[in-house]
Amino acid sequence: MSTSSILIIVAIAIYLLGMLIIGFAKSKNNSSSEDFYLGGRKMGPLVVAMSAEASDMSSWLLMGLPGVAFLSGVCDAAWTAIGLAIGTYLNWLLVSRRLRRYSHKIDAITIPDFFAKRFHDKKNIIGMAAAAIIIIFFIPYTASGFAACGKLFNALFDVDYTVAMVVSAVVIVGYTIMGGFGAVCITDLIQSFVMTLALVVIVVYGISNAGGFSAVIDNAKDLPGYFSMNNTFDAASNVAKPYGLLTIISTMAWGLGYFGVPHVLVRFMSIEDEKKLVTSRRIAIVWVTISMGIALFIGTIGLALCNNGFMSMLNDPETVIIAISQKISENGVIAALVAGIIMAGKLAATMSTADSQMLSAASSFSQDILQNGFKIKMSEKAGLIAARLTVISVAIISVFLARDPNASVFKIVSFAWAGFGGAFGAVVLCALFWKRCNLAGALSGMIAGGITVFAWKYKVRPLGGAWDIYELLPAFIVSLVLIIVVSLITKAPDESIVKEFEAVND
Repeated sequence: MSTSSILIIVAIAIYLLGMLIIGFAKSKNNSSSEDFYLGGRKMGPLVVAMSAEASDMSSWLLMGLPGVAFLSGVCDAAWTAIGLAIGTYLNWLLVSRRLRRYSHKIDAITIPDFFAKRFHDKKNIIGMAAAAIIIIFFIPYTASGFAACGKLFNALFDVDYTVAMVVSAVVIVGYTIMGGFGAVCITDLIQSFVMTLALVVIVVYGISNAGGFSAVIDNAKDLPGYFSMNNTFDAASNVAKPYGLLTIISTMAWGLGYFGVPHVLVRFMSIEDEKKLVTSRRIAIVWVTISMGIALFIGTIGLALCNNGFMSMLNDPETVIIAISQKISENGVIAALVAGIIMAGKLAATMSTADSQMLSAASSFSQDILQNGFKIKMSEKAGLIAARLTVISVAIISVFLARDPNASVFKIVSFAWAGFGGAFGAVVLCALFWKRCNLAGALSGMIAGGITVFAWKYKVRPLGGAWDIYELLPAFIVSLVLIIVVSLITKAPDESIVKEFEAVND
């Protein structure tokens, strides 16, 4: 193994050890379920903002977005990023403060728990349904994160994909089960800084070796449709393909997913003071917008580096940052350590989402299904043990699902994102803003939205043409319509529910 490879491994190993140390340190703060799942509602504004966005962006930021820009130009990636930026802002503006206040008043510590207590569902039917949906979509989502880790080490060091994936999973599980939500948020904060550093270094190094900023732009301009916002670049045929209005709307619908993603929503619930969410919102939207813009540009830089012969053409566009990092590592000891930090940033992007996903899945099973659903009485200690065992179980299943190294991270993430946005997005909005919304309407919308995601993805979308719409958009619409219609044709909420809603929203 070369010296540069050893130095990269050392940098990554130090980073991983640091994450485990944080998990161990935070383990002493977990004396209750609220501590484990919400950090005792004591999170500060910076931690909440950066943890929410780091867990949201995941490996998609450093793999999916640059890969799409590399392969097909800025159009698809840009409209996706615009939709996500708008969705991020609206979620922080509309949902964060109201959800924090409402969940605190009714003492809800998970999203399914919030649904059950918001609608006074004593049988916890909606909580059980929400927990099942979370588990269904989070397990493959977590698997995509483990797969990204395996791909990283396999591409860098030719380490066996499965071995690399399992080792990464063990580290993520380790600090998650020790430190719970507090450890996840602190590690996410650190990971967001590492991700930012990785993006900046890649851009500076890439531009300098592509011949300068103008050379990068000129290379892209020579490709038909590359910089167009209504055409995509087809690398296989070297032609521009139209990107119509319907497709643009469908792509921007990614932003709707934010209203229903559990691991982002629980960050709102965890902040120490709802007034500090204004600060969190500003930090979050600035970081997200800049980071996505840089990630998209990295795809353009990578293409210029391949076309000028600095790098070999990539078989997998999602590995563009890995390829550039390998080039950086060839320039001496310091450069190799910097490359190691970049790879740690790549790993951070994956870990920051996988840990949150496992924690959300664990809370859904141990808290919402076992304790709230089946009414299994547990002491605080037993509840924490059940949560930790669930994290381990979710990880084992996810590792099994991630055994295929050829699976696309972008495709898996997009489907899971649609699942949460379609099933929960409209329910969250109606639960927070419409007092006439009742249990029957919310449950109908949730189930219909989840089913629509599967049906549209595998039955309708393959028809092509006008039907080739991202499944999140029709699922969200179907869910919203069902919530409104069913709520209006069934019994209005009890007076106690309405008074509670009005008290929260005064």
